[in-house]
Amino acid sequence: MSTAILSFTKSASAAFLLALLLWLALLPKIVSAQEIEARTYSNAPIGINFLTAGVVQAKSGTYTLTSEVMSLTHIFDAGGQSGKLTLVLPYSQLTGSTSVGGSTVNASTEGLSDPLIKAAINLYGAPALSLDQFKNYQQDLIVGVSMTASVPWGKYNDSQIINVGANRWFVQPGIGASKAIGPWRFELAGAGIFYTSNTDFMGGNSLSQNPVYSTQTHAIYYFQNTAWLSVDATYFTGGQSYLNGAPISGNQENWRFGSTLSYPINRHNSIRLSASTGAYSRTNNNYDLIGLSWQYRFGGGL
Repeated sequence: MSTAILSFTKSASAAFLLALLLWLALLPKIVSAQEIEARTYSNAPIGINFLTAGVVQAKSGTYTLTSEVMSLTHIFDAGGQSGKLTLVLPYSQLTGSTSVGGSTVNASTEGLSDPLIKAAINLYGAPALSLDQFKNYQQDLIVGVSMTASVPWGKYNDSQIINVGANRWFVQPGIGASKAIGPWRFELAGAGIFYTSNTDFMGGNSLSQNPVYSTQTHAIYYFQNTAWLSVDATYFTGGQSYLNGAPISGNQENWRFGSTLSYPINRHNSIRLSASTGAYSRTNNNYDLIGLSWQYRFGGGL
């Protein structure tokens, strides 16, 4: 299979087709890794839990990735500052078709995608407080660190090029800060995404990728009823891909912009609407994303 794939890439159109296939193969992980997430470094009462269920849809050309996502977040005391631990379970469907050089590429796959484990620990400015203590808390400057890991438990078949599971790990360490000015919160964060190799790609081939480095910024406005609206931007660079050590794609360079609205229904429930789009992509792999979710808060004295 290794010789067949390397021979397949000798023509320009075939090389582009393979690059497209690899982009589609990695799309579920790209969407997860390039999530524009506001309020990673924020404070919340210790012991509070957030149960979230929603649907996210990403579109790139004629291809559509739809993910039904459930997550659970727990706020805990991390050495006197607040921290959060999140488990994300996505179920995804990828469909679409396109034509390159006279060849039609069809994609249709679904199943459990790779779960994510996220941890964020504030180092300064976000003291661990009970629900009663938190009522008097006023944010100034928060500084924190984070770590996200993708666990390769998703559905994967080494005989097909398009899968909802990536059959590889990634870890994403990050650092960020949040500054409060009146009803506004201004956030700036940076991260690096580091991948292991998929050594069982199309029957024993090795698919690897350079790290992707990113920065993201958010301007968040809080309304009096605790609803909030954010305007978001993120930049990614890096991520050149290799097949059996031979480069098959160039470095990514992406700008994305988006917005998120969170609106409380009552003390325990809220809904969230988010959307983002690719403003610039060096490798023509932009996608548009929209998501809708419901969140239930419990524990910690609520």
